[in-house]
Amino acid sequence: MSGPVRSVSQAFTILRLMAQNGAALTLSEITRATDLSLSSCLNLLRTLVAEGALEAENGKRYRLAAEWNGLTALLDTAQARVIARAQPLLDRFAQTHDAATGLWRLDRRERLELVALGESDSATRIHMVVGQRQPFGGGSTGRALAAAQRIDEGELARRYAALRWQRPLDFPAYAVQVGAAAAAGYAVDDGFGHAGICSIACVIPGEPIAFCLSASLFAGSRDAEGIRALGRALRDLAAALATES
Repeated sequence: MSGPVRSVSQAFTILRLMAQNGAALTLSEITRATDLSLSSCLNLLRTLVAEGALEAENGKRYRLAAEWNGLTALLDTAQARVIARAQPLLDRFAQTHDAATGLWRLDRRERLELVALGESDSATRIHMVVGQRQPFGGGSTGRALAAAQRIDEGELARRYAALRWQRPLDFPAYAVQVGAAAAAGYAVDDGFGHAGICSIACVIPGEPIAFCLSASLFAGSRDAEGIRALGRALRDLAAALATES
């Protein structure tokens, strides 16, 4: 018996992405989220539009057609509910704290995927895109995840080895930062992962852990107490989302 038809599986990957994201996405956002090549993704999108499963907005953005929107067969319903419930809270948090606020989901390939984003109205903002991905250990989210999972030193070293830094950070210092995250309930990356960006992150409690929250701002824009206050507020938001799950 022959195996699955790859193009059909890829088409369902796109449909599930659109169902779980909710908003219209560009071709580049979809290719990033699915790891498809640009040409393959475009051909699949055109086919799905022709079959009536997707709608194209001005030829630049794609969304599920009304008849397909909300189909539970395309959703991991528990995770989809978390994403839908988080979006207005992310928007409010971003406005209140003037920080780009993201919800990250763990995928099966040891990466974190940005699945929802709240942005402030500031004229100068940090650019993030739903669908972007980063390694498990990267940024403040990686430290928060490692702390919450209580991984051993060997696993922590393995995750560290896969990372690239914009400011030098050796493994002992990285391990200390993970320990600090475990004590505080949130992690901080001050310009190591991305120069000029300070990010704070914590996990949304659950078993197993499926989501992390992050708040990103320009380095130097808050003092130490401001960073701690933002970390506590983000931790409270994570707890609220876990309670409602």
